[in-house]
Amino acid sequence: MKRRKLGNSGLEVAPLAFGGNVFGWTVNEADSFPLLDAFVSSGFNLIDTADIYPRWVPGNEGGESEVIIGNWLKRSGKRQEVVVATKVGFEMGPNKQGLSKDYIMRAADDSLRRLQTDYIDLYQSHTDDPQTPLEETLEAFTELIKQGKVRAIGASNYTAERLAEALEVSKSRGLARYESLQPLYNLYDRAVYEDALEPLCETEGLGVINYYSLAAGFLTGKYRSEDDLSKSARGGTVKKYLNARGFRILDALEQVAAQYNSTPAHVSLAWLIARPSITAPIASATSLDQLNDLIEATKLELDQDAIELLNEASAEGEQEKSHAKTQSS
Repeated sequence: MKRRKLGNSGLEVAPLAFGGNVFGWTVNEADSFPLLDAFVSSGFNLIDTADIYPRWVPGNEGGESEVIIGNWLKRSGKRQEVVVATKVGFEMGPNKQGLSKDYIMRAADDSLRRLQTDYIDLYQSHTDDPQTPLEETLEAFTELIKQGKVRAIGASNYTAERLAEALEVSKSRGLARYESLQPLYNLYDRAVYEDALEPLCETEGLGVINYYSLAAGFLTGKYRSEDDLSKSARGGTVKKYLNARGFRILDALEQVAAQYNSTPAHVSLAWLIARPSITAPIASATSLDQLNDLIEATKLELDQDAIELLNEASAEGEQEKSHAKTQSS
């Protein structure tokens, strides 16, 4: 499996990341282990999670995904074979949120304990914290790197303006800098990333591991009407894609899929992997069949005509771009 450099982090990853948001939610621990075993044995190595995953499930406290991954790391003995990425910032309880130095230091130790490891390969700010100076946040990350608890840091859900500001603070103060970005990006959700974040990442040499790579399953083609939304736990998230542009994208995906004797999901991921700025799209699987399907997608290489067809079908008008920017702010 050919690896890609994750920006200037020193980390190298295969071109597909396993999204750990499903662990402790739609996948229990017993079923998680075979998925992780199969993922790594197939040559992939980037596992992405967060301290908050999946706190939204009734009865959960957050951290369940990290616990499952930690138990798997201990049982499998494969810690050296994987790149573990996790995040900090979203609310985990009273006085447990944000990116203050004190909280980051405490949260990192909590994640390390749950993951049963001495270090986090990629520690990411899960969301911007306007209440905390960027210098304070970056000082915390710098200290964690010096302590050997973190190898590299990244940002998730940052605007281009704030990401650029953070990079400048790192440069001017001699602090650790964000070496990767985790944005929302897929064949439908394009404008916010492509207009401002992508040029910045390319200029600064940041790796990009985008989430919602299949638009919560919409780009698999299994949602064609509101009646289909009950097909999965994430169905409600898909409703916003059921419009003229969304159906135009699905039609193009099916056209390209037929040309390659493939599937819309394969084509959607292949389109992302082919984009020069993307290091590894993140996708989740709840069964071995789904995982094998994702792995097959990494073997599909689209020609330029297919990429252009998809680009044109998914192009956003000015009104759609304005709406996307409003939604992301």
